[in-house]
Amino acid sequence: MRWLPGPHRRTFTVLWRIIDFIEIRIKEHQENLDPSSPRDYIDSFLIEMGENQDKDAGFDLKNVCFCALDLFLAGTETATTTLHWGLLYMIYYPDIQERVQAEIDAVIGSSRQPSVSDRENLPYTNAVIHEIQRMGNVIPLNVFHKTNRDTTLDKYNIPKGTIIMPTLNSVLHDESMWETPHTFNPQHFLDQDGKFRKREAFLPFSAGQRVCPGEQLARMELFLFFTSLLQRFSFSPAAGEQPSLEFQMGGTRSAKPYRLCAALR
Repeated sequence: MRWLPGPHRRTFTVLWRIIDFIEIRIKEHQENLDPSSPRDYIDSFLIEMGENQDKDAGFDLKNVCFCALDLFLAGTETATTTLHWGLLYMIYYPDIQERVQAEIDAVIGSSRQPSVSDRENLPYTNAVIHEIQRMGNVIPLNVFHKTNRDTTLDKYNIPKGTIIMPTLNSVLHDESMWETPHTFNPQHFLDQDGKFRKREAFLPFSAGQRVCPGEQLARMELFLFFTSLLQRFSFSPAAGEQPSLEFQMGGTRSAKPYRLCAALR
C-alpha cells in the first residue's frame, strides 16, 4: 500500500509522525534514566533491555518504539470508538439501557463514582460492555502481525517474515460459537443464574504472545467510562432522528456519525 497513490497515504504520513514523536521521548528517557527508579513503561523497557542480553527476546529500541505505539493507539482510538458504539447501542435499545441503569443504581447508587472493584457486582453491565465490544468489532482484521521464525500452523507452513492478518470478525460472529451471532444480545455473557461468564470466542484484543498489551487498561477504561456515563445520564436519539447501526471503515470499524440527547438523571 505504500507504493499506491490515494488518500490512504496520509495514514502512513501520520503514523510516521507519531513514531518520530515516540522516538524523541525514548531518547529523552535514555538521557536521564535511573534504573533504581523507573518512571513509566519506557523506563521499565529500557532497564530490561540493558539486563536482558537475549537478542531474540525482543528487547531493543525498535521494539520499545512499536510497543509504545501499540499502547498509544490502543488507549485512544479504539477505546473512543468502542464508547461511540456503546452509546449508539444504548439509544437503539432503551430497554437494555434502563436495565443497566437499574443495576448501577442498586449496586453503586448516585452518591459515589464507580470503581473497578464494582465490576464483579455488576454482571449485566459487564455483559453489555462485552457485547458492545463483540458487535462493535472495532479492529476486524486485528493489528498486522509478522512471523519471527518459520512456523507450522495446523497443516500450513508459514515462512519467517510473513505478514499475518487474523480475522477477528470470523471469531466474534462465529455461528457455531454464539447463540445469536448477528444480534446485540448481552445474554451471551450471562449464565442461567445471571452471573457473568467468559466466552472462549471473545477475542477483541487478539490472542497469544502478541495480544494487545493495553488490554487490561482498556477493560478498566471501558468499564469506568461507560458505567459513569450511564450512572449520570440517560441517552436518547435526537428529536426526529432514527439511529442507524451502519458502520464506516477507516483506521477502525466505527459507527457512522450520529447525534444523541443526554439528560441528567
